[in-house]
Amino acid sequence: MASTAADVPLLITSENASSERRVSPSWTIAHLKGRLEPITGIPASCQRLSLKVASQTPQPIEAADEESTQLVRWPIQAYAELQVIDTRPPGSRTNYTDVSAVPKYEMPVAEYESRNDSVLAWKKAHNLGRFDPDAPSIEQQKINASYREVEERRIKVDARCRLLPDSDHRRGAVRFIGDVGEIPGVGAWIGVELDEPTGKNDGSVKGARYFVCKSNCGAFVRPERVEVGDFPVLNELADDDEEF
Repeated sequence: MASTAADVPLLITSENASSERRVSPSWTIAHLKGRLEPITGIPASCQRLSLKVASQTPQPIEAADEESTQLVRWPIQAYAELQVIDTRPPGSRTNYTDVSAVPKYEMPVAEYESRNDSVLAWKKAHNLGRFDPDAPSIEQQKINASYREVEERRIKVDARCRLLPDSDHRRGAVRFIGDVGEIPGVGAWIGVELDEPTGKNDGSVKGARYFVCKSNCGAFVRPERVEVGDFPVLNELADDDEEF
């Protein structure tokens, strides 16, 4: 059926598509469904149509004889919404928005590294990122970040502190700041002499001594777990926490 001057622009909406199309009121319902199938991906026999004009309740577009019933029977207006519902069970519908199962090309690493038109090639040419000869290693970056944390938190030897996230339950004094080779991981460790024996050592780790305190009053924690302040000695016990 050819388009005429009476064609009306409608907003076609479905689960997987939304577009503007021109529709002729002289079309039959069957012809309209045939035109909608390649647009929505819904087979004509599985379409349920409704017309929504402005804020009015959607009107079903259906008839006993869809091959001969024309759309002129409905109030087709410019930019009304033609809703197309898929009547198939969810498991039988094609999800056009899910591309997880679509095969994707992955370029081999060696091929990517050999190209001269890639982001990697651009970084190499400009000595950026890991190609900067003056850039610190990832390990060194972690070390630097830990000592910046020490400075930002104003952690000093002999400063009173409390351990986080225990809040006021565990207080003590800073006795050591630095690397501890006997503990896995790089960066600064803070050795704290706790007021109460809720620690795990006496200021030593695996035989290496970093400060002196009573048994179980020593703790080594990362800078982010230390809050420096005016915290008087507390005479109460508290729960233990992860530390060395």
